[in-house]
Amino acid sequence: MQKGYIYSFLVVLSLFGNVRQAQSQVWEVFDEQLNLEKKISNGDIHLLGNALRINVWEDNLLFLGPDYESFATVDSSTLYQYLEPWVIIRNGNSFGAFHEYGEKVMPAAYDDIETYYNLLLARKGQEYFVYDRGKRITRSIGSFAMARFAKNGQVIARQSGGSYVLPLSANPEHQYISLKDPCRDVIIAEEASGYGLINREGDYILKPIIDEIQHLDENYFFARNEAEYLLINALSTDADIRYNSFHRISLEEDVLVEYIHGKLRRIMKHDGILLDIVGMDSVRRVGRHYNVHFRGQKTGLLSPDGKWDVRPTTAARKIQPGNEGLFGALIGEKFGFINTRGDTIISPVFDQVKPFSEGLAEVRKGQYWGYVNPADEMAIPFSFDKVGPFSEGVAIVVQNGRYNLIDRQGAMRLENSCDRISRTGNGYFLLEDKGLLGMAKANGELISTTFYDEIRREAPDQILVRKGEAYGVIDENGDFVLPLYYSKILFDKENDRILARSDKNTTPTTEEMASENAKRKKKNKGA
Repeated sequence: MQKGYIYSFLVVLSLFGNVRQAQSQVWEVFDEQLNLEKKISNGDIHLLGNALRINVWEDNLLFLGPDYESFATVDSSTLYQYLEPWVIIRNGNSFGAFHEYGEKVMPAAYDDIETYYNLLLARKGQEYFVYDRGKRITRSIGSFAMARFAKNGQVIARQSGGSYVLPLSANPEHQYISLKDPCRDVIIAEEASGYGLINREGDYILKPIIDEIQHLDENYFFARNEAEYLLINALSTDADIRYNSFHRISLEEDVLVEYIHGKLRRIMKHDGILLDIVGMDSVRRVGRHYNVHFRGQKTGLLSPDGKWDVRPTTAARKIQPGNEGLFGALIGEKFGFINTRGDTIISPVFDQVKPFSEGLAEVRKGQYWGYVNPADEMAIPFSFDKVGPFSEGVAIVVQNGRYNLIDRQGAMRLENSCDRISRTGNGYFLLEDKGLLGMAKANGELISTTFYDEIRREAPDQILVRKGEAYGVIDENGDFVLPLYYSKILFDKENDRILARSDKNTTPTTEEMASENAKRKKKNKGA
């Protein structure tokens, strides 16, 4: 719901100790071309979110502007938590709150504070308070055994007797048997008369007369009212009944189906009919797809939008979602691949198969994996413990317990295998070996061998690295653009700046950086 940055106050206090002892520390501010713009003395700067910059200095918190100059100060407090846009501070055992613009909204006088966009929920003992940024007021909402924000912004509170209330609604004293919030827009309310749905204003959009109700996904619900079955889309202002029927609808093995005169007739989606066809025997979900089994031993693969990816065929008993026009299928006792018509394209000789990627599919026979091509040829033979899909011509494989990258011809891309290789969020490869880290590009080209204790790609040609206590920045050739020298490096992407903290009196020269790059290249070559 909200992006959170949590800092233990004990950690922050230890940073204060470092600040006092390292009076010579300096922050160097670089522009996006890594030209030194200026230096900032003292403090421990934190970048929180896109626009919030805080400096921890001598038991105080300083809010910084884009120029890193202080515009607001919080005395004698520690940074506890940042939940955009709220900054939660701690003073002893009490909590307070600031807006990220530096505006104080709650003093450090509460036992706990919870956030929801422009609202804050604070507790002092058993009394709860709400701050509304729009109204700029803090008010008591009562004493409860428990209170919390629901996903839709209402406050759900439990009274000492066990009943529930909605203290932010127009009727804050109305009692409910239970209140649950399975999705972002509505609350399921239970009363003696039945179940209903309540919106973010605290009003019923579906009156509490329903016998059963079940959350499906997102804002969709499946309900029964006496003999009538309902599919409901719960909007913020209305409960839209998208489908109703007096024929039995049930959720079976995560598939919603409808029976007509006792026989399976329809596969349902959240808001209506996905497939209406006679002769079905059973349905099984395969990911987001469906294996539809018919009387007469036919099986088809139905897509999430109700279209046949593979039309019903007697060729296979089980069909997997596929790529590139081919689908893994259980044919007899083994797996092969069929096309959309159910024709066998790749012989059923495998114990396990996975979808095609870039013209090759992962297949297993016995304990080893390899890759087959659409011509029913083993393009890369069975020799791996594990394999992964191809992307940009490269796949991750495991052989004899060691990870490596291969190309589409099966050639190893890395000279040295690793304990582990994983894809990062930007498609690069993180290499791990003997507790050290390296990195390769998305095409498998090596950036760095496993040498660093920490490595993280922040931007094109800007990769943060750490060795021991020293931080630096390398480019995508593995060369240092900021030396392995600093005690902390921050990337202020909103401001297009890099901040590097030095606790030393001198900065490495260009010649020293060149020497370090030469040593690294020699080490990589030797490896």
